[in-house]
Amino acid sequence: MLPDKKVIFLAAALELALGAFLSRVMAQDSSIAQYRQAADRIIAESLADGQTAWNRLAELTDRFPGRLSGSQNLNYAIAWVTEKLKQDGFDNVHTEKVMVPHWVRNSESAEIVGDVVQPLAIAGLGGSVGTGPDGIQAEAIVVRNFDELDAQGSRVKGKIVVYNVIFHQNDDPLGEYRQGTRYRGSGASHAAKYGAVAALVRSIGPTAHRTPHTGGMRYSNDAPQIPVASNSGEDADKLQRMQDRGQPITIRLKMGAETLPDAESANVIAEIRGREHPEQVVVIGGHLDSWDIAPGAMDDGGGDIATWEALRMIKKLNLVPRRTIRLVLFTNEENGTRGGQGYRQQHAAEMQNHVLALESDMGVLPVRGFGFQGSKEATDVIRQIASLLGSIGATGVNDKFDGADVNPMGRDNVPLIALDVDDYRYFYIHHTTADTVDKIDPGELAHCIAATAVMAYVAADLPQPLPRSSQPLGRGARQN
Repeated sequence: MLPDKKVIFLAAALELALGAFLSRVMAQDSSIAQYRQAADRIIAESLADGQTAWNRLAELTDRFPGRLSGSQNLNYAIAWVTEKLKQDGFDNVHTEKVMVPHWVRNSESAEIVGDVVQPLAIAGLGGSVGTGPDGIQAEAIVVRNFDELDAQGSRVKGKIVVYNVIFHQNDDPLGEYRQGTRYRGSGASHAAKYGAVAALVRSIGPTAHRTPHTGGMRYSNDAPQIPVASNSGEDADKLQRMQDRGQPITIRLKMGAETLPDAESANVIAEIRGREHPEQVVVIGGHLDSWDIAPGAMDDGGGDIATWEALRMIKKLNLVPRRTIRLVLFTNEENGTRGGQGYRQQHAAEMQNHVLALESDMGVLPVRGFGFQGSKEATDVIRQIASLLGSIGATGVNDKFDGADVNPMGRDNVPLIALDVDDYRYFYIHHTTADTVDKIDPGELAHCIAATAVMAYVAADLPQPLPRSSQPLGRGARQN
């Protein structure tokens, strides 16, 4: 029996479609394969020259720790970086003005008051009001979550609320961090609605040597503004035990925190100008600011150096891509993200020519690949580029993008990408005095440089730019 004509037609159409699909896949594979030699050269050079990068990171963080927005240390760092970028011979090195929040910690202390006075390890949260010179002394009430606070609302008036929200270090670290930022961000206002006079929030991170973690907070418009600080995990657990034993707890808190008028700061820009389409741009970068108590080696000096050195590796090997690769070291990621927002505003007319925006801000740790947000077609291309990184184990691609500075560009459908690293160690020192360069492994830093450089170079040199999504991107950036 002869086949039905419709069946023959459908079979032929399917064969043509399959053939066209396979042709596109083979062409794409061939297109990426041509970059194998360049990728291998970048990787080899990055690994051979890794100590240079580590030394540069050490100099940045040793000379200019505590680079909080509005601080003189951040201004010094911006000037130093700009001069070094000029010495490296990049194109179009300049700064772009951004007005940033200016919060100042000043002196602070906390202690348990009683027969034996016991100091507590605290760090005021960025944006908090102060207590006034006389401080606040009040009974404390410890809660494990907002539900417990709500259940005891009638007992909160006049007290200091202590949030003892555990960071479960064996679970997904970033997920635990996002859970904790709910309390750091809005815990003060939630407690103030019930009449609390101050709040302490357990540090968001694994319990580690009684080290408090600072970070940003925000006040709601429907509650009084009360002072709020983080306290160490060990101290939070101690206060929990005291309450569970029925022991009254009185805390004396003093915070000199204040918010000054906005200050002038800047994003720092450097480029390798594209040879064919210089108007089309691949952005790479991190944020130059850090919290005032932190040298900021992991967050985010390492990201700054990884992206800076990636650009230097490309230039050192005389690789000039079709499109421009633009390094942007953003200001004010930690307490406002004004740098990322300012960049988008200042380059609004160019957003349609931004091909990809890459951020490194989860530490320079063992790199597994990339978190990416973009169209399915672009994801397929990113996977192909990542396949060039097998020698350093960075071939993974997932949708767990995280990058607060490049996030605003996603509203213009710019594809967004970030290094995906094993972040288990990141939150031990995040936003603390312990975020020092000795925690950075030169080999892990070199791998991050290599992965960034290969991704940036190939994306900037492909015959066609990455296909854009039809929908705005940018979901999922963590709160800092």
